[in-house]
Amino acid sequence: MQSISIQVADLQKSYKKLNVLQGVNFTVEQGSIFALLGSNGAGKTTIIKILSTLLKQDGGTAIVNGFDVASQPDHVRQSLSLTGQFAAVDELLTGQENLIMIARLRHVKQPRQVADELLTRFGLADAATRRVSTYSGGMRRRLDLAMSLVGTPPILFLDEPTTGLDPEARIEVWKVVKELADGGRTVFLTTQYLDEAEQLADCIAILHEGKILASGTLVELQKLFPAASVEYVEKQPTLEEIFLAIIGNKEEQ
Repeated sequence: MQSISIQVADLQKSYKKLNVLQGVNFTVEQGSIFALLGSNGAGKTTIIKILSTLLKQDGGTAIVNGFDVASQPDHVRQSLSLTGQFAAVDELLTGQENLIMIARLRHVKQPRQVADELLTRFGLADAATRRVSTYSGGMRRRLDLAMSLVGTPPILFLDEPTTGLDPEARIEVWKVVKELADGGRTVFLTTQYLDEAEQLADCIAILHEGKILASGTLVELQKLFPAASVEYVEKQPTLEEIFLAIIGNKEEQ
């Protein structure tokens, strides 16, 4: 039986009178890629901040790698790595120096070797000794992702990781994410690209106005969609069609 990496029950969060999360529930299996979809302001980043101990919830529980985010934050932080929407790199250092710094902070053995391996993996070996201030936006994102893999944390949070990347770089990131999950790593992904969720996710949850409206595999979500009309070929709905239909139905109620 697959073990659970993340368990969220009745998660609630408000900012003054604005109810951002209104009783969110979901589970994420170990070694899977879980995609959280939602429009801007739906609460995706708030959930990631709570799960990564950057923000305290108002109600409900969240268990990450067996540890409660509220009462065992130190254990939770040691279990995960987080890549946010904007690359968190030091522009005054080189790519190699950024990675070595993170490796030393995480007490990784042979930090230079780890740094060089990740630079090669993310296509940054030729720019290893250049200051990050000279990197393009795509290169900074790839370096940021490489930094999140230092120390092999069992759970990886990716908050819109391919924003700003060109198509070739996005595909390379997808390849790395799939390899991580195949190796037993759990990946929690938020994305604004629905094709990204289609390509990567084992399970997809749709968040709207602070609530999970639907969750399951792509096939399970397709079954929620009205049956396709048969003309010459039966066409399965895309994730974009499913997402818009679910969100639209909710807003009409």
